[in-house]
Amino acid sequence: MKNASVVFYTSLAIMSILVLMGVLMPASLESITSSTQSFIISSFGWYYLAIVSVFVVVCIYLLVSPIGKIKLGKQEDKPEFSRPTWVAMLFSAGIGIGLIFYGTFEPLSHYAINSPTGELGTNQGIQDAMRFTFFHYGIHPWAVYGSLALALAYFSYRKGELTLISKTLRPLIGKHADGSIGKAIDIIAVISTIMGVSTSLGFGAVQINGGLSYLFGTPSNITTQTVIVFVVTVLFMVSALTGIGKGIKILSNLNMGLSFFLFLFVFAFGATLFTLNLFMDTLGSYLQNLINMSFRMAPRNEEARSWINTWTIFYWAWWIAWAPFVGVFIARVSRGRTIREFVVYVLLAPSLISFIWFTTFGGAAITTELSGLVSISSLSPEESLFGVLETYPLSMVSSILAILIIVTFFVTSADSGTFVLGMMTTNGSLDPGRGIKVIWGIYLSITALALLYSGGLLALQNTMIIAALPFSIIMGFMVISLMKALKQEAKELGIGQIKNINKTDDKPSK
Repeated sequence: MKNASVVFYTSLAIMSILVLMGVLMPASLESITSSTQSFIISSFGWYYLAIVSVFVVVCIYLLVSPIGKIKLGKQEDKPEFSRPTWVAMLFSAGIGIGLIFYGTFEPLSHYAINSPTGELGTNQGIQDAMRFTFFHYGIHPWAVYGSLALALAYFSYRKGELTLISKTLRPLIGKHADGSIGKAIDIIAVISTIMGVSTSLGFGAVQINGGLSYLFGTPSNITTQTVIVFVVTVLFMVSALTGIGKGIKILSNLNMGLSFFLFLFVFAFGATLFTLNLFMDTLGSYLQNLINMSFRMAPRNEEARSWINTWTIFYWAWWIAWAPFVGVFIARVSRGRTIREFVVYVLLAPSLISFIWFTTFGGAAITTELSGLVSISSLSPEESLFGVLETYPLSMVSSILAILIIVTFFVTSADSGTFVLGMMTTNGSLDPGRGIKVIWGIYLSITALALLYSGGLLALQNTMIIAALPFSIIMGFMVISLMKALKQEAKELGIGQIKNINKTDDKPSK
């Protein structure tokens, strides 16, 4: 296989064992992942909260520090993509399927099924439900992505390193970044990436199945989901083989366009004034309570602690497990941006889009539930969006549009995933071979099906939390390495020199 590294073959072998376990011993795999997940949640929940909060602090520091003027690349480097396309690619790769899957279900669940504060079905409960939804999709996940992507982009484009996780640790481990320790680090990153992307593909397949079942009575089972995964695999493999400048770029812009139309539809035909008021109220509450939510563990309240484990810890693990995939991809498309511009757009732009989306769709779900037209809370998570759309004009058209959006997000995530895995297993090649991408595309789909077959959504969630733990430790060292290198460069140049050398960097990038 052209340019395939030891990391490729080792990772492939590990994933083959996992897939075989899922196919041949699904009950055993579900039992193993369940018990391991329970141990991690009970023992390391506090750690997940702490490490993600550290990433937020680092990003905010780089945003306001003079170090932020340093460019991710050489002084003459210009951004490869326009800013709108860049933001669309960040958003589609980083969080797309999650918005569709949880957009209506999560706020309604917090309000009507299991409240984070015990305020079920009250006006305060609406604010609490939206506030914690903002928390789960706000600056914290994007700080996770941004921290890793910054390290990769800085060392790759500023220092000339290969685009590999292991190379970002050179200031800490020196020559070991090129040896067996470095390869072990890259293997962990690859496994985490496969788990993260496969989990999201599993969610996408389940929701497409849920939509087809709700609209047309299609059976909701592993057979239907296998067919869905097969069809989408063909689509994203065609896209993957066209390259990042065509397939992923076109799909990302298509995702944003279709999502915008669905958003306008729900916003216009829903409780528009309520949505606007809810957004402003929730944004203020989110900012006021951000620190408290960031460290909330409820050690003496079992019910609250259970909610935190189920939602916040799961999400933090999800973002960490996705970080190598999203981080490598963001780094790849961010060359030529300054650190400050990078942090502003990676941290704030997608967060704001998420806030607007969840207010619109979550608010629609809550108002629909209160109206009594449809009991959205009684539907499965994958059907909740379609239950809301059923109460709107042109419900069939909007529901089909929603399914199309899920498919395009599915394809974009998998397409980006094959590209990133190809880079990570061919010594950081910016143009991995087609054969490598095809193999990883197939393995992503097979892994998603194996996890669904062995335990459905529960197995997906368990595997996510397990995969995130070892990689979170690597991420912590990556941030330390990045800060060490940045401070060394700042010392060599001097803060004043940084301003002079980069004085043109404050001009908007095209």
